[in-house]
Amino acid sequence: MLRSRTFRALLVLVPLAAGCGSDEPTETPNAPTPVPVTETFSGTLTPNGGRTHEFIVQQAGTVTVRFSSLAPDETVNIGLSLGTWNGMVCQIILANDHAGLNTTVTGTAQNTGAFCARVYDADGTVAAPVEYAIEVTHF
Repeated sequence: MLRSRTFRALLVLVPLAAGCGSDEPTETPNAPTPVPVTETFSGTLTPNGGRTHEFIVQQAGTVTVRFSSLAPDETVNIGLSLGTWNGMVCQIILANDHAGLNTTVTGTAQNTGAFCARVYDADGTVAAPVEYAIEVTHF
């Protein structure tokens, strides 16, 4: 008798359980599109000098640094590099020793973390102080 009741209970529950599923495909939510961040740094480069600017990358992806202004001489070529920042030193990864106005150095950040852009007198060609601005774009 107990077996009969158990069997009847299962017969009633099986169709209910089968009705709980869905034939519609489950939609996977789309990841948000990363939004690039642009930071501007400026300073004065003196003969035989160098300046380092640190920034934090929040998401892996393309990183670019570009000279957006050079004054008083827009034709001067100076060093522009991109690297990682360890808290004390900019470890250069990519460098252009003869960058001019609107020159871009582009790399890819494989991880998040501290990065740096460096402006420098690569070969002693800066005769007088140069006012500069760079734009760093990253995610």
